[in-house]
Amino acid sequence: MNAVLISLCQVCLVILALIFLLRKVKQPYIVAYMLAGILLGPQVAGTIVNTREIEAIGEIGILLLMFFLGMEVDVPDSRSRLARPVTMQLIKIILSVLFAFLAGRLVNWPLALIMLTAMLFIFNSTAVVTEYLRKNGELSTPLGQTILNILVFQDVLLAPAIMVLQFWGNGTAAPGRLILPVVISTLVILLFRYMRNRGRFRPPFSLQAVHRDHDLQVFAGLFICIGFGVVAELAGMSSALGSFLAGIIIGKMKAFNWLERSLLPFKVFFTALFFLSVGLRLDVLYITANYTTVLTATLLVLISNYLLSAIAFRMLKYQWKESFYGGALLSQTGEFGILVLSLAYKSGIINYDFFKAGIAITALSLLISTVWISVFRHFFYQPRLA
Repeated sequence: MNAVLISLCQVCLVILALIFLLRKVKQPYIVAYMLAGILLGPQVAGTIVNTREIEAIGEIGILLLMFFLGMEVDVPDSRSRLARPVTMQLIKIILSVLFAFLAGRLVNWPLALIMLTAMLFIFNSTAVVTEYLRKNGELSTPLGQTILNILVFQDVLLAPAIMVLQFWGNGTAAPGRLILPVVISTLVILLFRYMRNRGRFRPPFSLQAVHRDHDLQVFAGLFICIGFGVVAELAGMSSALGSFLAGIIIGKMKAFNWLERSLLPFKVFFTALFFLSVGLRLDVLYITANYTTVLTATLLVLISNYLLSAIAFRMLKYQWKESFYGGALLSQTGEFGILVLSLAYKSGIINYDFFKAGIAITALSLLISTVWISVFRHFFYQPRLA
């Protein structure tokens, strides 16, 4: 027990010191969490050795983060809130596939590896981008809302991406596994239409008891958040998407106005653990031995993804300044990229060296992207309130 308390105290002390340092340069706290993971990992200080447990617990942070986002957003209508983000993401998918194909042909990559590279460009970090927008008060701006809906649409695309990897790895994929996600997506659309027409979601039972029982509030909120995530994952979709949908539904229920205050400490703690786990994933020894290749590849990923995203924004008639800033926000490869790389490695699509390099590039792009975004925000963008 003493060893656990000492390790926990060290984690809190390092995070506090990094937070005070980063506040002076106006960087979001997620950078402090990731840097703490690097410093406290088994290859540096050795304070945290069992990284898998931290990663598993940190996944709850993503669910809570998406749950809170769902509670804050309005139910999207079929035109102004959905058409533009979906069109934007489809344009980016086309550009990403074309770019990956051209780059892959230059180095003679097989088709499976080219498509894997395209997937890494398609998925951005919902956690990093939304926390950055929230920290700067831009989540409610027109551009912020568009980017949030783009990230949600990316979460929907995770299921077909997994199916593609399974097909290339095993030669077969069960088409029946796509039926349940389609059914759930249809039910969600019908539910959104109901809430848009009625203004609020009214459950068929009374929820007055929750107002007087704080314990019931906390555990009911956690059950709803995590439960929706579990159902979505069992259906072949993203657990983060399920939690986001739960947040949208709960946000429209008057009886759950207390929920945000009740779960906020949990959200902060578990989100910190998630980003701590991102830092723990960085293989410091591998990066040190191959720093030229890893850093060059990371910068190429950031620049290429930035250009693809900025072009997509500009094609939808956004101003140049908004396109530059939006491209910077969507320049990193996201946490789903780590999942895609893991599935590709297990399926035999990539070897261990490519897997290690991909994890290092993904984690570094998450770490560097906040500074990258801040530069573009400072020079190109002044947010407009919604």
